[in-house]
Amino acid sequence: MTYRLQENDEAVLLTPEVAPTASVIWLHGLGADGRDFVPIVPQLGLAPTAGIRFVFPHAPRRPVTLNQGMSMRAWYDIRELSLGATEDAAGILQSAARLDDFIQRERALGIPADRIVLAGFSQGGAMALQVALRYRESLAGVLALSIQLGRLSRDALLALGYTVLWKEYDMQHEVCGEEIGDIARWLSRRLP
Repeated sequence: MTYRLQENDEAVLLTPEVAPTASVIWLHGLGADGRDFVPIVPQLGLAPTAGIRFVFPHAPRRPVTLNQGMSMRAWYDIRELSLGATEDAAGILQSAARLDDFIQRERALGIPADRIVLAGFSQGGAMALQVALRYRESLAGVLALSIQLGRLSRDALLALGYTVLWKEYDMQHEVCGEEIGDIARWLSRRLP
């Protein structure tokens, strides 16, 4: 599938040649930017008629305590990596509002909520879960990749009655070819 690439200060956009009928809003991880997952889209091998628009927002730059206060793109500050650590509630709410704006833009373009997937890697995956679980309408799905507390998230979602498709891969904190294939199949089922 061929896409038209556009980029601005807020996001990288990949718009299909056919009229979009679905959207994937994909959030990068700590220290990356919206360009991080753009190269994966051609690897997904989606049908030319799929009509999926990809939106890759850039997180704002902010000091990250875990990285000695260095300013980098982050959806929220991370003070420490431990269960029960104090979260940056203000940063999370600010990024959640920003992500809600991206969803509303897609809605204004005619994409119904049940044709929007929120995806994210690591910190972006945490934000995708944060927003999707609180969104006022049902979305097409959530794709949360490589979250350190992934098993706990999975178990919490199952306990709340959500349907969860869980996959583990023999890799580090990254994305592998097998995972990309699974993402492509999942997207094709969620956004037929």
